[in-house]
Amino acid sequence: MAGDEGGRQQQPDDARIAVVALCFQVMEADGRISDSEQKRLRDLLSDKYGIDGESLDDLIEAGEAAGSEAVDFYRFTSDVKRHLDEEQRIGLISLLWDIAYADGTRSEIEDNVVWRIAELMGVSDRDRVLERQAAKQRAGLETKGDMHAGDPGDK
Repeated sequence: MAGDEGGRQQQPDDARIAVVALCFQVMEADGRISDSEQKRLRDLLSDKYGIDGESLDDLIEAGEAAGSEAVDFYRFTSDVKRHLDEEQRIGLISLLWDIAYADGTRSEIEDNVVWRIAELMGVSDRDRVLERQAAKQRAGLETKGDMHAGDPGDK
């Protein structure tokens, strides 16, 4: 199909677009997208998919556009569930936490968005919390107190 080069014409249920759209949902949750979140998104997607330059720009643009048109997470989480196995879905939760922590903090709104996405994708509370703790360590925030009461696995 013409225009497929460089990822310019992704399919509507392309799991990569769903992943990027979910990333934008997390980044936008607290009302602002920081430069550090945008840079972290680019780095993570480049590593995950082995793309850069125009192909990466096109993927990010497609994911952002899809995310801005969405009324809920279901469209994207159903695409992800169709295309990714359990281990890959857990990896996506890890990626979402890395983005949530990219600006050096974690907001309750971001926490809630990741929790809802994890639930819709069938990722357990235990795996979600373990991935959050690992992302917190990767971000160098393991000593800051952002533990939420009643969150399984924090005790």
